[in-house]
Amino acid sequence: MRTTQFHLVTRKETPQDAEIISHQLMIRAGMIRKLGAGLYTWSPLGFRVLRKMEAIIREEMNASGALEMLMPAVQPKELWEETGRIEDFGGQLLAMTDRADRDYFFGPTHEEVITEFVRDEVSSYKQLPINFYQIQTKFRDEIRPRFGVMRSREFIMKDAYSFHLSEESLDETYRLMEATYTTILDRMGLNFRCVLADSGAIGGSGSQEFHVIADSGEDAIMYSDESDYAANIEKCAAVSLISQRAEPSEVISVVATPNQKTIEEVSHFLDIQAEQMVKTLLVKGIDGPVALVIRGDHQLSEVKAAHLPEVDSPLQFLDDKAVRELTGCDVGSVGVKDLNCPVIVDLTVANMSDFVCGANRDDHHLTGVNWQRDAEFQQQADIREARAGDPSPDGRGRLKQARGIEVGHIFKLGDKYSKAMNAVVLDETGRSQALQMGCYGMGVSRLVAAAIEQCHDENGIIWPAALAPFQVAILPMNYQKSVQVKETADELYKRLTKAGYEVILDDRKVRPGFMLSDFELLGIPHQVIIGDRSLDEGFVEYRHREKMEKQKIERAKIFEFLTQQTCL
Repeated sequence: MRTTQFHLVTRKETPQDAEIISHQLMIRAGMIRKLGAGLYTWSPLGFRVLRKMEAIIREEMNASGALEMLMPAVQPKELWEETGRIEDFGGQLLAMTDRADRDYFFGPTHEEVITEFVRDEVSSYKQLPINFYQIQTKFRDEIRPRFGVMRSREFIMKDAYSFHLSEESLDETYRLMEATYTTILDRMGLNFRCVLADSGAIGGSGSQEFHVIADSGEDAIMYSDESDYAANIEKCAAVSLISQRAEPSEVISVVATPNQKTIEEVSHFLDIQAEQMVKTLLVKGIDGPVALVIRGDHQLSEVKAAHLPEVDSPLQFLDDKAVRELTGCDVGSVGVKDLNCPVIVDLTVANMSDFVCGANRDDHHLTGVNWQRDAEFQQQADIREARAGDPSPDGRGRLKQARGIEVGHIFKLGDKYSKAMNAVVLDETGRSQALQMGCYGMGVSRLVAAAIEQCHDENGIIWPAALAPFQVAILPMNYQKSVQVKETADELYKRLTKAGYEVILDDRKVRPGFMLSDFELLGIPHQVIIGDRSLDEGFVEYRHREKMEKQKIERAKIFEFLTQQTCL
C-alpha cells in the first residue's frame, strides 16, 4: 500500500478530552474519529488492526470447536422480561420502539437471544455439548463514556455461549475456553493475567477475567509471587492476618477524642497504629441495619459485602440520620459495644484483642476492647480488600498488586438462563432437563486500546508484530526527486508485496523529519529508511520500532534481511 493511495491523517495536537495514552495515540495516529459521546468511526488504519485482532480470535475459537454464527443486534424486550434482567442492566439498556409500538433493546450482550435460539434448535442430549460464538457490535449506554474505545458506548465484542447436559461437561468447555483465551492473548504478544472475578450482572457460579497488564489499568489485580494464584481485588480472598486471638491484657476504658473522626485522626491523637483499631460500618440489611467491622488500616470490599445474605442489594450505607437513630452518635464515633444490630466482622478482626473502637458516644472512643468480654459478633467473614504483602490465599508466597485492563471474561452460568427461558433437552432416560450454560466474552475494540496502553513510548505506538496494521514501512527520503531512491524503494516494495508481506511505502511529498516522526507514531515494527547518501555508500538503514537503533544493511541484502526477521 502506498500512502498516496491510503487514507493516512495524523495529528500533532492531542484532543482535550483524551485522558489516557491509548485514546491520545489513536486520535493522533488517525485510527479513530469521534462521532458522538462514546461513538467512534474506525479509519482504514484502525480497521486493519481490528481485523488482525478478529482473525486471531476467529482462528483460535474455530480451533476450539466453537461454531461461528451471527445474532440480531436488536432484541425484543420480551426476552429480557423472561429472565428478569432489565433491572440488572438498568440505564445501560438502549431502548427503542418500532412503528408498531413494539419494544426493543440494542443488545449489550446476547444470553437471552442465544438461549431462545437453542431452546428451539436443540432438543436432545445427542446434540450436546455445543458452543456458538459471534463477533458483533454491542451497545451499552454508559453514564460517562470516556477513554476513547476503552469505555465507549458502542463496541465490538466476541461473545460465545456453550450448552451442556452436565456440570462436568460445562467445566470441560470452561477450561477449554480459558486455554483458548490464553492462546489468543499469547499470539497477540500481550502481557496478561487470568484472574478470579466476580460475575456481576451476568450471574452464574464462577468466572475469570483476562487482564492486559498496564499502569493505566482501571482494575487492581492481586497475584502470588510464588504460585499461579491471581484474582481481581474484588474477588481476592483476604486471609486472617492473626492466627489466634490473644487473651485480654487491658481493661476497657472510655477516652475522650474531641473532634477526632477518622481512623487517621484518632490513631494519631491516641498515639497508636491504625491496625490497633477497628472501624464499624453500618449498612442496610435484609431485616434492618447490619454492622460490618474491619481493621482500621483495611478497606471494606463492597463487592464481598454485597454478597453477604444478611446485606441488602445493592449495598447501601446508612445515612447520618439513620446512624444517629441507631447508635446515638455520629459516624466517626460508632463502635461495636452494645450495638443494637447484627455484627459481622472480618476474619482478621475476629482474632483481634485489646483493640480500639468508637464508644457510640460523640467524641469518645473505647480502648482495651475484647470480644466475648466486652462485645459480641454474630458472624465472621472475608469482607475486606486484600493488600500487597498479605499471604497468598493458596498458602504459597505473598500477594503482589498490578494494574490491569479487562479484555476478556468467562462465566459458568449454570441453569440461570435455561430455567428462566425453559431451554431443556431430553437426557438418556427421556427425562426433561434444563441445560447447563457457559458464557465467554472478549472485547475486540477494547483490546486495541489495551495493546496500545501496554505497548508505547513517548513517541507513539509500538505494535506487537501480530497486531501491526503493516509489517514493514519503506521510508524513502526525497522519493519525488531522487531517481535512485525511488527505484530502490519501488523494487523493495514490489518484492515484499509479491512475497505476501504487508508493506506501506510513504510516497508523500513531506519532509524527512515529518515522515520519520509519523512512523514512530504509527508504530510499524520494521522500518527501512532509504536516502541518497546511504545508497551512494551501498546500504540502506533499518530500524525496529521497539529498539529504534539504526542498522546499516547492504542494499542488495535488505530483502533477505527482512525475510529473516522472526516475525516475518
